[in-house]
Amino acid sequence: MSGNGKRPKGIAIRSREELAGIAKAGRLAGRLRRRLGNLAKPGISTLDLNRFAEKYMREHGALPAQKGYHGYPYAICTAVNDCVCHGMPDGRRLKEGDLVTLDFVVELDGWMADTAWTYSVGSVSEAADRLRRAAYRATMNGIAAAAPGKRIGDIAAAVRDAAGAYGVVSQFGGHGIGRAMHEPPEVPHVGEAGTGTLLREGMVITIEPMLTEKESDVYIAEDGWSVMTMDGGWAAQFEHTVAIAPEGPLILTL
Repeated sequence: MSGNGKRPKGIAIRSREELAGIAKAGRLAGRLRRRLGNLAKPGISTLDLNRFAEKYMREHGALPAQKGYHGYPYAICTAVNDCVCHGMPDGRRLKEGDLVTLDFVVELDGWMADTAWTYSVGSVSEAADRLRRAAYRATMNGIAAAAPGKRIGDIAAAVRDAAGAYGVVSQFGGHGIGRAMHEPPEVPHVGEAGTGTLLREGMVITIEPMLTEKESDVYIAEDGWSVMTMDGGWAAQFEHTVAIAPEGPLILTL
């Protein structure tokens, strides 16, 4: 985007009523996220987690927006250990020491909210715990930079500052969200401060950096969805849907 201050075509500025609709979906997503965290224990399969999530959404009047998106057949994504994102639920059972990232989009009354969380399965290694905590810090640091008048590159710079020695995946990032799962603008988590789209009050975006313990290079597995680290290092990710409010960032998926 050029520096002329004009809003790029296609980026929605939400009214108070529209923000309330996204926030309602976000609150449901947050409650489901906590329930899934309680279930992510050794012995449960990722398919079991998917079934629970879809049932929970439907019982609360919501739809699993990811299901059917470009043919994706599940309600959630389940990324275990060296899977960065978009992992497909299967019969694998979680083991003590795993890291599992659960990522999903709730659609409620036509509004969508997106969230992801990396859970420790039982007791994990010190290295896995450090990675997980660094990914959380990176997300929250990026969110703190999402204020009116800032630019999307400022979010990326804040993520980089918090990531330390960990890799930050550049091929996948955040996005606008509202009536559709992916709306403008794109929100890359690798970039320079002071660059990119200007953040304006009323915009709603996702902030979802993916950190890797080694190199940040990734590839897509044979299933056509699962994104894996190239070197086998583990990954972690946290994601919130965030509104740009007058006072600063407002997390809608708490």
